[in-house]
Amino acid sequence: MSREIKFRIWRAPDEYSKTFWMESWDSLMNYSMSDIFQLDNPDDVLEQYTGLKDKNGKDIYEGDILAWHSNIYRKHDWVGLVLYRGAGFAVQESDKSYSSPEWLDCACRKDANIIEVIGNIHENPELLEADK
Repeated sequence: MSREIKFRIWRAPDEYSKTFWMESWDSLMNYSMSDIFQLDNPDDVLEQYTGLKDKNGKDIYEGDILAWHSNIYRKHDWVGLVLYRGAGFAVQESDKSYSSPEWLDCACRKDANIIEVIGNIHENPELLEADK
């Protein structure tokens, strides 16, 4: 299975720079991330594309805040933060609760997509506070 390899950079204090992408990991082998993405500011945050899209077709990146409704488990509206954990991308639903990478992958399948990007951790941190 192949997927696009894309990144975006949060440039503190308040903007995303353009999204970068490359054809393969081989193109990264001889360079550091700082060289490739010109991370001059120690406050810059590099965020990777998960390879998934939300129900509206929007790319999902690390640092995005997602919303979804569950009719199966504890019928509830959920909000969570996308992060890289272990060996894949997961959603942190609270301080102690994380989805598995497999759950996020299944939740974004075209026939079952229930996920929507509603913001990101840099511009909308209050969205995570509201769910606590």
